[in-house]
Amino acid sequence: MRFMVIVKATAETEAGVQPSEEVITQMHAFNEELVKAGVMLAGEGLHPSSKGARVFFSGDERTVVDGPFAETKELIAGFWLLEVKSLEEAVEWVKRVPNPTGEQSQIEIRQVFSSEDFENAPQEIIDRENELRARADARG
Repeated sequence: MRFMVIVKATAETEAGVQPSEEVITQMHAFNEELVKAGVMLAGEGLHPSSKGARVFFSGDERTVVDGPFAETKELIAGFWLLEVKSLEEAVEWVKRVPNPTGEQSQIEIRQVFSSEDFENAPQEIIDRENELRARADARG
């Protein structure tokens, strides 16, 4: 099972404040643990929303809105993509994450769909999706 572990943004991350050397060192050590355990597929920090954009869809129309975005509590500052056996295992890993701010913060855990999760998908599409994933993994 794959899980997206979402680190929520704060006013500091949105202001572009870089983590301290201590936090960077702690996060690096944690990432090393994830890699050694074979559960980390990806993990990155994100630039503030001021360097991003949102694309809104309405029928065939597309509207682009440049950041920054107002609701900091709804924004993402970083993520990990983990492959573990269960939500419980993902939770146990996340409980070990160094607190990125030292203050109050939160991390959200969401299971990632796999092609087999789509009950109405034809087997041909599932097979093609798995082939695409294998090609993408080979590039990574």
